[in-house]
Amino acid sequence: MTHIENIQKLFSKDFVESPLLESFEVGKIYLSSGKIVTCDPLITNDMLPFTTEFPKGDFSVMIHKERESNCVAYAEIIFSNSEIKEWKMATTAGQNIKDLAKEEVFGYPVESGMGCFMDVDTQNSLNELEQRLYQNKGGDFMGIYEEFFHDYFFDENGAIDQYAFLKPAKEHPGTIFAFETGYGEGFYASYIAYNKDQQPVKIITEFIEIS
Repeated sequence: MTHIENIQKLFSKDFVESPLLESFEVGKIYLSSGKIVTCDPLITNDMLPFTTEFPKGDFSVMIHKERESNCVAYAEIIFSNSEIKEWKMATTAGQNIKDLAKEEVFGYPVESGMGCFMDVDTQNSLNELEQRLYQNKGGDFMGIYEEFFHDYFFDENGAIDQYAFLKPAKEHPGTIFAFETGYGEGFYASYIAYNKDQQPVKIITEFIEIS
């Protein structure tokens, strides 16, 4: 079974049927542009958005953990409850599925152990925040993780959770959904479900293949 066939089997219904996964809704992400980026926000926050145009607004986010390890296996945004007719690997400008060899995927590299969903407006806000913090702090700037991300994941008692919603700009409503990626470092693909009108129903990023 290929990756996309496995995704289709697991996620084409309104619920996930797998004793190996624990699934739950964790909140809503706000997308203002309809252009979604997935990346390691600490390493590759200049990734291009997917070519698919997504709806704008607030949308439910699901996390699917591998029960045995308690690691995040899949992250999902749900845009509608439409019946799914087709799944496709998510691609950015210049990427063509026909160029891939068997078992190859398009995706994003993770080096920090963290991945995210955000739209291009929020990506710009994150990059502007990083530049502003660097300019203000100079040599005291410790990096965007320490200056921004850390407090969402850790407090004085230790780790808070494996995921968080972050807002890099007060004046803009866009949010980042950041999360631990599977067992850590890797290269991770995303898949988009479409309805009969070729409108996106959901997007899934896979970190641990559960079959």
